[in-house]
Amino acid sequence: MLRYLTTVLRTLGLVMVMNLALPPALHSAAMAQAATAANEVEVYKSPYCGCCGKWVDYMRRHGFDVTVHDMDDLSAIKTMAGVPAKLQSCHTAMVGGYVLEGHVPVDAVRRLLDSGAKVQGLAVPGMPVGSPGMEGGSPEAYTVYSFAGDGSAEAFMSMPAQ
Repeated sequence: MLRYLTTVLRTLGLVMVMNLALPPALHSAAMAQAATAANEVEVYKSPYCGCCGKWVDYMRRHGFDVTVHDMDDLSAIKTMAGVPAKLQSCHTAMVGGYVLEGHVPVDAVRRLLDSGAKVQGLAVPGMPVGSPGMEGGSPEAYTVYSFAGDGSAEAFMSMPAQ
């Protein structure tokens, strides 16, 4: 069934699947597997968010093949991806079976993909100045968190102000 859902996600787009009566765990698993190749990133963002577009460009410059899905309301995507409310940010992405929430730096993405960690994904909550796509102003140090399907989270990587 999960393979079928993955095909549906790729063929019809994620929005069509949201109306299916499936348990949240299947939604999350299907979404994470929708972008299984380590260099293929599926990004769900607002069409009006400039910083999200800058993050997409950043990921492309670092060798990722990025597909963008512009949506007006991302709340259902975040819920289905299992992103805890306290870690939510402006865009949600999938890569290599993991969820990326917000302005996650490529070093953290590659570390996660190389490690094969048993987590749901990574998140950079809020929009810290100096994170990829949020350049300008006075850069601040920030933390990249890993999170599990049960909503628990822990520090994955610390990023210095640059």
